[in-house]
Amino acid sequence: VLVSDNFSSSELMIRAPFTLQVSKEGDAFEVPLEVARMSKLVRDTTDEADPDDGPQEIPLSAVKATVLAKVIEYCTHYQTENMNPIQTPLKSSKLEDLVQTWYVEFVKVEQILLFEMVTAANYMDIKPLLDLTCLAVAIMIRGKPADELRKMFNISNDFSPEEEAAVREENKWGESADR
Repeated sequence: VLVSDNFSSSELMIRAPFTLQVSKEGDAFEVPLEVARMSKLVRDTTDEADPDDGPQEIPLSAVKATVLAKVIEYCTHYQTENMNPIQTPLKSSKLEDLVQTWYVEFVKVEQILLFEMVTAANYMDIKPLLDLTCLAVAIMIRGKPADELRKMFNISNDFSPEEEAAVREENKWGESADR
């Protein structure tokens, strides 16, 4: 929930404990404390706070507002339906076989947003979200050829065609194991 300027600080303090998470752009999101504390970063920050001082503002300068909104959506949903733990080794390469439908749909986003959610989950230290987003990326890249992965991750190819052929030959054993 994006906070508007219509709330006075006394009105904010009357309601249940919450934090104001502030995105890179300066947008403030009102997040219930129990939801916000899924993040170890937020938990460590709020452990020292006095609840009588009102809502604590937590600057998250590395997280864009659109990404923070998705992180909050995830953490809020997680309070009502914990995600199944992701077991390794994976029993399937289909996300649908590993986590509940809501979580599958949650990561069906544009690639750039998915990568930003991985970064935000890592920065905010939200392990279940990091596990889910990394799993989604792993499934997305599985079996893709090197040139497609380079394009996907914007990585330049520093190998000459001869060097690339030599590396492929050296690592042939790993390709057959994946398929």
